[in-house]
Amino acid sequence: MSESPLVVSRSVLLRTGAGLGGLAGLGLLGACSAEESSGPGASSTSGAPSSGTSGSASGSGSASPSASTSTSASPTEDATEDATADAVPRRVRVRVASTLVTGLNVPWGLAFLPDGSALVSSRDTGRVHRVGPSGRRRTIGEVPSVSNVASAGEAGLLGLALHPDFPRRPWLYAYRSTATENQVVRMRFTPRGAGGGTLGRPQVLLDGIAKSVHHNGGALAFGPSGHLFVATGDAEVPSSAQDTGSLNGKVLRLEADGSVPAGNPWGNPVWSRGHRNVEGLAFDGSDLWASELGEKTADELNRIVRRGNYGWPDVEGSDGRGGYRDPLVQWATDDASPAGIAVAHGRAWLATLQGQCLYAVTLRGPRKGRVERFLTGRYGRLRSVAAAPDGSLWLGTSNTDGRTTPSAADDRLLRLAVR
Repeated sequence: MSESPLVVSRSVLLRTGAGLGGLAGLGLLGACSAEESSGPGASSTSGAPSSGTSGSASGSGSASPSASTSTSASPTEDATEDATADAVPRRVRVRVASTLVTGLNVPWGLAFLPDGSALVSSRDTGRVHRVGPSGRRRTIGEVPSVSNVASAGEAGLLGLALHPDFPRRPWLYAYRSTATENQVVRMRFTPRGAGGGTLGRPQVLLDGIAKSVHHNGGALAFGPSGHLFVATGDAEVPSSAQDTGSLNGKVLRLEADGSVPAGNPWGNPVWSRGHRNVEGLAFDGSDLWASELGEKTADELNRIVRRGNYGWPDVEGSDGRGGYRDPLVQWATDDASPAGIAVAHGRAWLATLQGQCLYAVTLRGPRKGRVERFLTGRYGRLRSVAAAPDGSLWLGTSNTDGRTTPSAADDRLLRLAVR
């Protein structure tokens, strides 16, 4: 990856025809990193103004000169937005209320228990920790057969989700990389005992998801209907993202037992296609939002719909009326590389790796698509973010992932107060 910013005036890179050829002719396309590439700026394709902001660690955002706005039509087979019109505060303030835990290994997935504590996955070790609101940490178990093929790779123990009827149905779901593939598994979790609880043996619900050093996806989220949504990466085979017979480069929808629900568009687990690498999923009511890591041009915040095609590998970012689903907001890849995502206070919150900041994107109302930025550069690479039951956000760093030099306290889990 080039150290100097790549400035591209178009918001979309078409990989067929003049789009790619024109940029290549200018010598602007360099090697890309799986979770990082280059280029400044953010833009909204919602039709609403988008103001990028560069906020202090504890204050509300201020305007950023790199932000831009564009308006485009978004072709859709399901144009219905969630009709809930809860009041969205015009601005929010964010402060670091506490550092909950230090010395973690690449905290990736976060799943909250009814008592306000959270289960946290460590990507490279395969361990699951239970962290309380006071910061008490206990290791409850290790998910077997987890394999991370390279120290700077992206495989391992990734997303976590609890069954929506927990503890009556005491299942913890996990996305894990084995030596040969990615899988969705579930384990019985008993939250009692001095050690913070016990974790049972994994049951494989879905296998056959191709694995690579990079682009493994890994996010899990239960929707309001009780279905489990799973994000996969293209495993560095871009053509798989458009193949509806492949599980890669997709958002999948499963029943809680791993079976295929009625209503899936292709009669298999595939719900949407055309994704490069989705590492974050979160619901706002019935709307599912996903963070998408781009290659050289655009990172994206997308609303996921049934049968939606998000364009990869033909398109990065918005293509206007070109036939693919457009993102609500897109960023130049040097400014983002979004990983985890949470929804709270009428906003999608995106933790960014290359951008080393926390973005907040308004999801509803007249300021839909407006962007605020917080904690810029203060804690290094940011990967996981989740909305806690008490209204706070928990935020995990990613400085032990082999891409930077960690501090003695890394990785850490922070509690953010939002008001």
